[in-house]
Amino acid sequence: MSNASRRPGRHFLQIPGPTPVPDRVQRAMAQPILDHRGPEFQKLAERVLAKSQSIFKTKQPVIIFPSSGTGAWEAALTNTLSTGDTVLMVETGQFATLWKNMAVRLGLVPEFIASDWRSGADVNLIEQHLKADKKHAIKAVCIVHNETATGCRSHIDQVRQALDATGHPALLMVDTISSLGVMDLRHDDWGIDVTISGSQKGLMLPPGLSFTAISEKARAASKTAKLARAYWNWDDMLSNNASGFFPYTPATGLLYGLDVAIDMLHEEGLDNVFARHERLAEATRRAVAAWGLEVLCAKAADYSPAVTAVLMPDGHNADQFRKVALERFDMSLGTGLGKVAGKVFRIGHLGDTNELTIAGALAGVEMALGLAGVPHRKGGVDAAMAYFAQPGGGSAAQAA
Repeated sequence: MSNASRRPGRHFLQIPGPTPVPDRVQRAMAQPILDHRGPEFQKLAERVLAKSQSIFKTKQPVIIFPSSGTGAWEAALTNTLSTGDTVLMVETGQFATLWKNMAVRLGLVPEFIASDWRSGADVNLIEQHLKADKKHAIKAVCIVHNETATGCRSHIDQVRQALDATGHPALLMVDTISSLGVMDLRHDDWGIDVTISGSQKGLMLPPGLSFTAISEKARAASKTAKLARAYWNWDDMLSNNASGFFPYTPATGLLYGLDVAIDMLHEEGLDNVFARHERLAEATRRAVAAWGLEVLCAKAADYSPAVTAVLMPDGHNADQFRKVALERFDMSLGTGLGKVAGKVFRIGHLGDTNELTIAGALAGVEMALGLAGVPHRKGGVDAAMAYFAQPGGGSAAQAA
């Protein structure tokens, strides 16, 4: 038995993932484990593989690896590319940087467009790089849809337009780890070749599953790609999935949860899910503005519906502030990563959350700012509540 005193109430998990798991999903995962070579599992697998297509808005296969999203990053690169291939990437934040570092380790050559981490991918710069690539040395364009470290989104439909405008044949690969189930994503309509995601954010599951939606063009590229792959081989997955099975032991309990989580998203309605996230994000940003603080994302068009990164005033450390919020109010806020370590804290407003949850979280932030001696104005929570209390609860149009 622990000697620690009990803290009543629930812990406020306001990091941008993993997000809280709904009770209904937890109950689904508590079912007895199935024989993963038996007929009942086969029905489950066929069901979740088909349902996953609806979340990606694709008719193409969706592969589910028992891994974090990092595994799907590696699978995307190793199944489609060869040593020495050039990949165009954009430094939108820490996770785009990590994906670039992985590409280097795998023997690829990233062409990395620099950024100050305060906006999404600059489509004009992407188009310039594609135009300059007369010999089509660039084999893939890799973009993070929503940069979890900075609270900036990139506009994938515009990236596709840039590829089409230049007639460039590069594959389009998109990381949707913190955007799937949070904001609109159209694998087919936007001409994405490889869409990558993870279970622990908008899908409301624990960590442990990664997802990869792949186009026919990506599958064709995998036939000639020379990078080594074993565990991450798409062909092994696709051939086994065709009959409702996996080439190795799947994460059975998580698949139970996935079955229910996708149902919950459709019961709410995907458009309603996206509007809810935009509404919660707008209320959070209004609170930050009322406090007299600044969000890291400097372009309104790139504001994230999943997470808001808040800049600390000069001379104040974000991690010290986060410690106060945790110790006094049992609330976890996201830490700053990479270039912005200690400079920002992040408020997650994604997954199974609503207005009252966010109002409570913002109240905790406002109280912790005072206790930590961080210069700010009062009234952030009032600003968020006033927005929520508008007729209609703050519409998607108002959020924009």
